[in-house]
Amino acid sequence: MTYPKIELHVHLEGTVCPAALLQIARRNGVTLPADSADGLAAVYEFRDFPHFLDVWFMTTGALRTEQDFRQVVVGYAAEAAAHGAVYLEGIFSPAEPAGRGVRWEEVFAGYCDGAAEAFERHGVRVALTPDIVRGYPLETAELTVRHSVAHAGRGIVGVGLGGSEGDYPPGLYARAFAQAKEGGLGSVPHAGEGDGPDSVRAALDTLAADRIRHGIRAVEDPGLLRELADRGIVLDVCPTSNVRTGVVRSLAEHPLPELLAAGVRCTVNTDDPAMFGSNLDTEYATALRLGASPLGCYEAGVAGALCDDPTRAELRRIGTEFDWDAVGSG
Repeated sequence: MTYPKIELHVHLEGTVCPAALLQIARRNGVTLPADSADGLAAVYEFRDFPHFLDVWFMTTGALRTEQDFRQVVVGYAAEAAAHGAVYLEGIFSPAEPAGRGVRWEEVFAGYCDGAAEAFERHGVRVALTPDIVRGYPLETAELTVRHSVAHAGRGIVGVGLGGSEGDYPPGLYARAFAQAKEGGLGSVPHAGEGDGPDSVRAALDTLAADRIRHGIRAVEDPGLLRELADRGIVLDVCPTSNVRTGVVRSLAEHPLPELLAAGVRCTVNTDDPAMFGSNLDTEYATALRLGASPLGCYEAGVAGALCDDPTRAELRRIGTEFDWDAVGSG
């Protein structure tokens, strides 16, 4: 049975299926490491998290025009709607195409226009949370924030931080996130994925995180786990991603059951579905086997969303009016 879903952690560049990526690459004259959908699927067999990042940067390099960025948002909204999504917070990394010479305004215009079109065509509310990319110059981080604040009226609701946690700790980006907060945007950094619980605490203390993307390694610190539960901090949990990138060895060892048992609010998310061969339905099925519930995930999504008050009221209405008892355990 299809039920309402909220997804707060999906990299829009990572939603492009191999066939669409080949189409976009050919349109832009970009050479990929394979010239067939099956060939690209083989490339996505990741050895570890650093290998995933290498492949991610290589494949997303095909996205170069406003048309590309808009197509990515609308395409994923259509897919997510088929799986019951009513609200998404999509991530994109504007510094990457900007570093290849694409104008910042073209990047933001494509994604923002795509979010508006997604709602018009598919009824899915799409908010946007651009990522600062770890490892880029700090000036680029502040440029990301500046353009994000300038587009706050067009669907940008927060700023994230992605990339190699251990090499680039949250404290490096404190000034950029302070600027985002001053501009009315939320703080949603990646932490506690590739690095341990100290990165989660630093994201909370240094970046004033409103929500933590991943955060699963908080289970290694009982005090931090209690703090997350007590403060109602929502974690964006991506089970399949964690296994595919080697963050956890298997689903049987995934910490989601421990997080839920500790009272931590957790949403269920695809992260990079085209690269991981997953979708919202399969991700939820996995999470439910690990002890999550459809209603619990939805309520965590309402609590963690960076949306405005009217949108949150609408999401609550959807949740209140839906017959969750008919879903059962999933």
